[in-house]
Amino acid sequence: MGLNNIEDYTLDTVMGLIKDSVDAVIAVNGDTARFHAVYKRGFFVDFIEDDGDYNKLIEKLWFHFNDSGEQITEDYHVFIPSLGKFNGKISKRLRIISDGVVHIAQMTIYPIEGTLVNIFVLDELDSSENEEELQTNNKVTTIQNTYLFSMYIDLVKDVTSSISITEISDETVNTQIKYSDWRMMIVNMIWPDDQPTFLERTDSDYLKANFVPGHTSSFDCLMQNLEGKYIWVKLIFSRAETNNEDDFRFVFMVQDIHENTVELMSTLKKYEEMASMDPLTSVLNHGRIETELANAVETARKSKRSVSAMMLDIDFFKKVNDTFGHSVGDMTLKRFASLISSYFTDGRAVVGRWGGEEFVTICYDTDQARLKEIAEDIREKIASEHFKAVGNVTCSIGVTGIGPDDNLTSAFERMDKALYEAKSAGRNCVRES
Repeated sequence: MGLNNIEDYTLDTVMGLIKDSVDAVIAVNGDTARFHAVYKRGFFVDFIEDDGDYNKLIEKLWFHFNDSGEQITEDYHVFIPSLGKFNGKISKRLRIISDGVVHIAQMTIYPIEGTLVNIFVLDELDSSENEEELQTNNKVTTIQNTYLFSMYIDLVKDVTSSISITEISDETVNTQIKYSDWRMMIVNMIWPDDQPTFLERTDSDYLKANFVPGHTSSFDCLMQNLEGKYIWVKLIFSRAETNNEDDFRFVFMVQDIHENTVELMSTLKKYEEMASMDPLTSVLNHGRIETELANAVETARKSKRSVSAMMLDIDFFKKVNDTFGHSVGDMTLKRFASLISSYFTDGRAVVGRWGGEEFVTICYDTDQARLKEIAEDIREKIASEHFKAVGNVTCSIGVTGIGPDDNLTSAFERMDKALYEAKSAGRNCVRES
């Protein structure tokens, strides 16, 4: 039909033209979760079944990653049934991948008044025009896409609206999900240790009591992303600024902060290690090894885990400094610490410099008898080792077990006493107490 005079167009002619240009029409019943393809052509012929499960249709059409056809992790499928009821007409852009080919379609949803049925009308768009638009959108939304999820909340009515999941689509969808229901579904995506905080901070009574109009607050936690991996996110709540104190409307957003948080934690870990390490020997410094000894005492008190400790002292170390100088003395201390550490590489022991030429080792899952055997091996290894410039050195070692009745003072005094007995016995030996 070729009508150039716009006055010749009627509703019937326009509807006929639209019918000829539409690529797919689908009737959906959100309650029964079934769909029926009324009409389809083009790639939709093979892509959409004649009849089927509405939830699976949603997965294929838009509940997948926006830039690929990859499925979203199974845990998030709990939200799919909520996408069967819509508040009014909706139009959204879909990026569909079929047999490796990208198809861009415009989908318009028409709820049929007085029924449980929605009509989906889909049109495939020109790929060349869309590619230019897509490249532009990618530039514009680079910063926005750090916000993985957003929605509008009305606590009084217990409803959500304008839901946007950036990794699925850049557009929002108005679906009928109660806020109270959404909250209990999303908690399963939060890291178990963070779930109590999430439930507290998202509780309606908490939000009403702690947010004045215009107030914004956030907290960080680990949350499962659409791929099923836990990432660091910032959960943001902002109360709408209105003149009605009883109007509790909020904007909720989830921001991806994973990369920055991991980098920050790595930096903090590095500085924590620097603050805990003896700069000369690269084992734990006095403050940290004393803390570790206190932790060992607490472990022995609270559990049946075997814990023991030993103190090592380089014999006649003052003579090394006086004879060869402090630079050689430092080199000897570094080598001595390295030899001790090489005996404990399974993560069940910590080594620290107590001060001067004295070192302390705390061993877990090792009783006093076993640690005495290890101490003898270390003593023999030290005595047979050739230290540069110095030659041979020996060491004295005091060993003790840590029991449930110990405190920091009693454990240290026994270990110190055993070392004193080893030195009094002529040095280059192991004693226990």
